[in-house]
Amino acid sequence: MSDILVVAPHPDDETIGCGGTLLKMRAAGARIHWLILTEMVASAGYSKERIAAREDEIDAVSQAFGFASVHRLGYPTAALDVAPVGDIVQQVAAVFADVGPGDVYLPFPGDAHSDHRISFDAALACTKWFRAPYVRRVLAYEALSETDIVRRPGGPEFTPSVYENISDWSEEKKSIIRLYGEEMGEAPFPRSLAIIEAKEKVRGAEAGYAAAEAFMLLKEVRP
Repeated sequence: MSDILVVAPHPDDETIGCGGTLLKMRAAGARIHWLILTEMVASAGYSKERIAAREDEIDAVSQAFGFASVHRLGYPTAALDVAPVGDIVQQVAAVFADVGPGDVYLPFPGDAHSDHRISFDAALACTKWFRAPYVRRVLAYEALSETDIVRRPGGPEFTPSVYENISDWSEEKKSIIRLYGEEMGEAPFPRSLAIIEAKEKVRGAEAGYAAAEAFMLLKEVRP
């Protein structure tokens, strides 16, 4: 049985970016694991009520996916860029050593949010073969409102090279997305059920399926 680790800068990135794929892999017998780098804190202006609601969301989402383990680093949201990079890498590396994932899903480094870029950099540093020989495949997922919201001149573009048919898991994915409550909005807000479904259909049309998720293959090792 394989182990899969999804790295999420914030809770909901994992579901929006690769929720259908995670459900599909779990159904095939894989153990799926969740690494969350940031969380809501009072010092950032979040109310006790919102923080408590987010905790409930994380618990509900974890149960819905059936994650084998959930790892939370606890950095304040939108503040990874002021944290010592070495400390972040060290904590992420400890999660990698604990899980021993064969497949790793990362946020796209060209995303608009700095938390996504830093999460990518820290996790990618942990996929070197001489530090993590168990990692066989590394992919980047796209996150609506982050991957597609801005184009930096000369910056990286999300160019899919791997597609997962999630036609049988699209509805379950959307049911999990609904658990995030306040994070979701109404179209044309990017993080809305209508837009998420539209993205799945577009990616599906590119691959010949009713619904798909797309990824950039960053590394694949075949013995």
